[in-house]
Amino acid sequence: MKFRIDPFTLLLLGAIVLASFLPVTGQAADALATTGTLAVALLFFLHGAALSRQQIIDGATHWRLHILITALTFVFFPLAVLPVNELSAIAPQWMPEDLGLGFLYLGVLPSAVSSSIAYTAMARGNVPAAICSAAASNVFGMMLTPFLLLLLVSTSGAGEFSVAEALKDIVLQLLLPFAAGHALRPWLGGYLSRNEALMARYDQCVIWIIVYSAFSHSVVSGLWQNLPVQAIVLAILICAGLLLLFMLVARLMVRKLGFSLEDEAAVVFCGSKKSLASGLPMAKVLFSGHPGFGMIVLPIMCYNQIQVIVGAILAQKYRQKIERANSAAPHTTEQSG
Repeated sequence: MKFRIDPFTLLLLGAIVLASFLPVTGQAADALATTGTLAVALLFFLHGAALSRQQIIDGATHWRLHILITALTFVFFPLAVLPVNELSAIAPQWMPEDLGLGFLYLGVLPSAVSSSIAYTAMARGNVPAAICSAAASNVFGMMLTPFLLLLLVSTSGAGEFSVAEALKDIVLQLLLPFAAGHALRPWLGGYLSRNEALMARYDQCVIWIIVYSAFSHSVVSGLWQNLPVQAIVLAILICAGLLLLFMLVARLMVRKLGFSLEDEAAVVFCGSKKSLASGLPMAKVLFSGHPGFGMIVLPIMCYNQIQVIVGAILAQKYRQKIERANSAAPHTTEQSG
């Protein structure tokens, strides 16, 4: 199988390089930040208009599978990143405080929607269940993420976080646009479903603006002076370790509960993934103006790229296993009859 780097990954790396050498400053930075805020609001408006209630209803009956994915995303993952943040107190040269906060933030993020569903479909897994779980994860994630982050921060003592301010911004910039978009779904839903590629491009544009703006702000605030090379290497290794851990845990729990191979694919992809598309816009709201923003979002950016590469390889393996199992099933039935 040919190894191919996702073009969007190259664009994100390009945004970081550009911000490192040509950071936007002054009035241009303010204008770009305002543009990013409006773009995020429009992003959630469009996602609200695109989300079908029927998609949630179709997959809602598989409640045991959804409980498992929700537990992996919002219970076990947050608990797994707590020890990582403790490194900021033990070895700050390896884990600066803002990077530790970034891992806490990674832990409370919802599951990735598009890639979870895409990889489940590629693997011939349970797509309706993946759609339901990933969509519900993101809808509830808008409310759960700030509360869980506050809980982890207060437990670990990492940095400062104002829940009142964060909730106000979440409601105004994310929930209200999302609700308004969903209310207008009868008029906009058809157009958006016919232009999914355009929606995906807009998602990517918003993320690129956020990354460039955020890293520009962080570079001006001394990101590369405050972030040692060993911390970047450690962050990448921890992200890879977390992904591997949750893929293994998901597989073990699915098999223990007796789910099908199709269900296993949905749980592995939905339960181990974290959403860059939701994570960066929410980070812009939650950590607006934070001088260490670049460090805070570094874990989710590293984790996202690793999950894209590993997910593509694993989806192919699941597809082969499921197709073999399905092709063997009729043969077994014929013999037994």
